[in-house]
Amino acid sequence: MHIDTARFASDCPRHSARRARAFAVACTLVIAAAGARAAPAPIPVNDKTFACITQLTPVRGFYVGNLLGKLGDTLKVARSASGGVYPPGSVVQLVPTEVMVKQPAGFNPATRDWEFFELDVSKDGSKIRKRGFVEVVNRFGGNCFACHVKARPEWDFVCETGHGCDPIPLTDQMIGALQRTDPRCPGAERVSAADAQALKDLAALQAKKPAPPAAAR
Repeated sequence: MHIDTARFASDCPRHSARRARAFAVACTLVIAAAGARAAPAPIPVNDKTFACITQLTPVRGFYVGNLLGKLGDTLKVARSASGGVYPPGSVVQLVPTEVMVKQPAGFNPATRDWEFFELDVSKDGSKIRKRGFVEVVNRFGGNCFACHVKARPEWDFVCETGHGCDPIPLTDQMIGALQRTDPRCPGAERVSAADAQALKDLAALQAKKPAPPAAAR
C-alpha cells in the first residue's frame, strides 16, 4: 500500500483535539518510517574487498572497479573528458595502500559519498588500517579529504593533473613502481632496475618528511 507521507504529515495540524494524540503518534511513526527508508545502507567493505591493484581496470595512471558489478558505469565517468558523478560501488585507486569507495547517494554529503581507506598490504592480503570520511590521514601525512575536496565539482572528488587538487610529491615513475610491486599481485617480487630506483627515490623522499610532534604520534 502506498502512503503519501508528505500529504499525511501536512494534515497533522488539521485534525480535531479528540484525535490529536492518536494522530500525532501515527504521524510520528509514518515520518520516522519515511526517514528510515531514505537512509542509504552502506556497501559492505572489509579486508577481503581489496586485492591486487593491477587486477582492477587501468584508466590513464590509476585503477578503477565497481563493487556492485557496474564497472561499465564507473568507466564511463572515469574516461569522460568532462567528468561526471561516479556511481555507487565505484573503486578508485592510485597506489596499493590507498582506496576510495563510492557509497550510496546521501551517505556522506561532505565527501560526496566517498569513503577513504588506508591499507596495509602484504602477500597475504589487505588489512584496513584506517577508514572514514574527513578524518583519514595517509602514511605520507596527508589528509585524504583535504586533498580531494579541492577537485572541481565536475570531477567528483577524484584528483588528476588539472582537476584542481594540490600536486602530490610522487613522480609517475614512483607511482608506477608502487603499482607493479604490489605484494598482493603475482610476480611482484620481480622488480625491474627502473622500479627499484624509483622505490629507492621514494624511500629517500619519505625519510626527508619531518617527524610529527610528540603529542600527535
